[in-house]
Amino acid sequence: MAADTRARGELASPIEAGEGAGEGAGKRAGECERLVASRDWSGTALGPITAWPQSLRTATALLLRSPVPMVMLWGEDGIMIYNDAYSVFAGGRHPDLLGAKVREGWPEVAGFNDHVMHVGLAGGTLSYKDKELTLYRHGGPEQVWMNLDYSPVPDESGRPAGVLCVLAETTAHVAAERELKDSEARLAAIFAGATVGLSEVGLDGRFLRVNEELCRLLGRQPDALLSLTFADVTHPDDMRPSRDSVARVLGGGGTASLDKRYRRPDGTIVWANSRITRLVDARGEPGNLLVATVDLTERHGAEERLRASEARFRLMADAVPQIVWITDAEGRTEFFNRQWTAYTGVPYEPTNAAEVAAHHIHPDDAAATMAAFEAAQRSGSTFLAEHRIRSAQGTYRWFLVRAEPYRDAATGAVVRWFGASVDIHDRKLAETALLALNADLEREVVERTRERGLIWRHSLDLLSVIDLAGGTFDAVNPAWTAALGWATAEFEGRSYSTFVHPDDLGASAGALAQVRQGLPLLRFENRYRAKDGGWRWLSWVAVPEAGKLYSVTRDVTEEKERRAALEAAQDALRQSQKMEAMGQLTGGVAHDFNNLLTPIVGSLDLLQRRGVGGEREQRLIAGAMQAAERAKTLVQRLLAFARRQPLQATAVDVARLVTGMGDLVASTTGPQIRVVVEVPNDLPPAKADPNQLEMALLNLSVNARDAMPEGGTLRITAGEEHVAEGHRTGLNPGPYIRLSVADTGTGMDEATLARAVEPFFSTKGIGKGTGLGLSMVHGLASQLSGALTLRSRPGLGTDVALWLPLSEAAPEPPATVAEPLDAAPARRTALLVDDEELVRLSTADMLGDLGYTVVEARSAEEALRLVERGEPFDLLVTDHLMPGLTGTDLARAVRTARPGMPVLLVSGYAESDGVATDLPRLVKPFRKAELAASLARLAGG
Repeated sequence: MAADTRARGELASPIEAGEGAGEGAGKRAGECERLVASRDWSGTALGPITAWPQSLRTATALLLRSPVPMVMLWGEDGIMIYNDAYSVFAGGRHPDLLGAKVREGWPEVAGFNDHVMHVGLAGGTLSYKDKELTLYRHGGPEQVWMNLDYSPVPDESGRPAGVLCVLAETTAHVAAERELKDSEARLAAIFAGATVGLSEVGLDGRFLRVNEELCRLLGRQPDALLSLTFADVTHPDDMRPSRDSVARVLGGGGTASLDKRYRRPDGTIVWANSRITRLVDARGEPGNLLVATVDLTERHGAEERLRASEARFRLMADAVPQIVWITDAEGRTEFFNRQWTAYTGVPYEPTNAAEVAAHHIHPDDAAATMAAFEAAQRSGSTFLAEHRIRSAQGTYRWFLVRAEPYRDAATGAVVRWFGASVDIHDRKLAETALLALNADLEREVVERTRERGLIWRHSLDLLSVIDLAGGTFDAVNPAWTAALGWATAEFEGRSYSTFVHPDDLGASAGALAQVRQGLPLLRFENRYRAKDGGWRWLSWVAVPEAGKLYSVTRDVTEEKERRAALEAAQDALRQSQKMEAMGQLTGGVAHDFNNLLTPIVGSLDLLQRRGVGGEREQRLIAGAMQAAERAKTLVQRLLAFARRQPLQATAVDVARLVTGMGDLVASTTGPQIRVVVEVPNDLPPAKADPNQLEMALLNLSVNARDAMPEGGTLRITAGEEHVAEGHRTGLNPGPYIRLSVADTGTGMDEATLARAVEPFFSTKGIGKGTGLGLSMVHGLASQLSGALTLRSRPGLGTDVALWLPLSEAAPEPPATVAEPLDAAPARRTALLVDDEELVRLSTADMLGDLGYTVVEARSAEEALRLVERGEPFDLLVTDHLMPGLTGTDLARAVRTARPGMPVLLVSGYAESDGVATDLPRLVKPFRKAELAASLARLAGG
């Protein structure tokens, strides 16, 4: 039991028993000493304490009882043993550092400690003063500075077995020194860069330090000033006050300030204000003088100029015949010119506005005058009044008084009023007589013009009087305001050309020239600008008389708009009728084409699959199939233009579709075309037929390629846009996906752009295009309740935009479609119905190849009879448009008689009316693989 206790670390006895324990062995043990004693060291390279060598125990005992921060790094690994003072330095890493390897204990300075161990164990010593290190003592990086002394600790053989470090952290001292240096640098920078002259002057009056501004002010170089005293640069007349100010400061008088003159080397004099302060050193002892010197030369010059200006003002004010006066902001008088004394007989003495009003202004006018002045004081605006002033003879004369406020440039506050009083007595007498005469005339004019005014004011026609010489309006009636929004005052005095549309200026000038020759103007029309920025059509009837043009004008804007709208509607109706007729013709032709192509494509497909003939025959079959596929594509474009192509409109991820076609478009357009695709991934789904949308996008890309024969950039972009009411697309308001294909090619002029979507219209050469590409895209957009817009300029390129409505459903993830099997899993019976014998024969052969027993019927009625007889059919494949019952009618009857029986409707595109949307459809013409895929979907769903 005792042996176990010793092994775990009773440190007191081995340390106290060691040499060098000395008098410290009896002291109270500290925290680190207790931790060392209680630690199980057997798991470290040092082993249990009982096995420690005497040299280690002695060194540890000395270290633990030392008040100085010390750490010992023992052995090759530098096992750390430290005292309480070091634990404070270790911070948050204590007590984990105790017994740790120094490299692992302080990993951030591992390289530094490796060097220490290498030198120390080799018997060397190291000493650092204010060593800067970055340590993680409290979880984060911390810059610290330390004095470090390293020395080797020998073992019993005298060889270094460890390294003892005595350290003292000097972080606070280093920070204080740096702060002092920074402070001195800042003070020096402030001294040097100050905008006032600064100098440090010794008690003997000699300059000890000067800044650049003082050198500039005194016109001397720094070295020259530092060899002088302040007396050497002071004007002789200012020496006494300068010495008195210095003596007052040196005698404990605080700060002294005086305006004085300095002498420059060139003999010029500089006025300046010098503020003198006693400096205090770090011990609080008074030292040299600090003098701040501010250049007053400009101020003294300004004061002198002000005195001269005031003298000139007095001479000028006394020379004018009016009474001129000045008051401060409160109305206290500062100046009256000699005209005041000459008129009133009263010498000028400082007084205030209220006293002047009470003693010199007519009692009936005094209150109104003061009220007007006080209102001007409150608003800071011009003071204007008329009143009577008593003369030296006791009579009163009328004066017009006007004063303007003078404001402080810095604050904007009114500081003075500059006014003048002008004698208007004779004018007032004339005005009184004129007013009496005018009153008589006005009564007569009012009576004569009352009826005419009623007509002028209440007429709905636009009445006006125009000066013929200048073409300016003299007067307009209120109807002009009602029509154009301009106030009547906004017309008067302004030229007619101010309001006329730029395109109508020439015709309007010609009409004015006509009436200047004395000819009347009848139903002349031009456009006038309304106040809201719009244009209104006006129809004029006018006659010239005595240099004036008297006109009656009507606003005919709505009339012209109705007429234009009617013409546009008629043009649109004719265009719509033409396109509808072409669409009906195209759709019918395409339907017949499909019926012709179906047996051709089906037969060629079967011949290819069966390998009929030799290599030459297969090449001929492949060529025929390629021609048939081109014919099929042409029919699809015809049907798309005719808007009769059946669409499988679903939710389409436009971003995925466009991105997936990037490589195809790039390979189709060729290496000379740079294809740029810019489509955001977060676009909402659009409602469209993905197959037709891909075809449309490819057609637009091919058109763009053909428009750039020398190469260029093809940019495909997509984004969500909100269509507002009246949008150029004509779409209902709401959100849409705008899919754009833009090129940098030849572009189109306006005439070509107007016909671009017409069927069979092409800008390409003969044999290079069908003229149906844009027509197909336009038809597709219309079928999807979207729109197609085109923008183009010759030489700049074309931008075609397809506007697609948003889908409420989410798009389905891309599916992996397996290649359909050529044969049915078991022998089944198919009822095939088609009124076209060739179509029926080729389809029967395909079904036979797919493992079906085929029963043919030439009409829906014949097929229905076979079903009613109970024939065992597993599948119904029927054309839609046939004489009598349609394929949809037949399907409904068969599903009623035999629920669950699979039905495949074969469509020739044009007969989309009346087709049930829930019936699976196969589009003519088709190959065997397409038929097999449709049957496989029927079997799976």
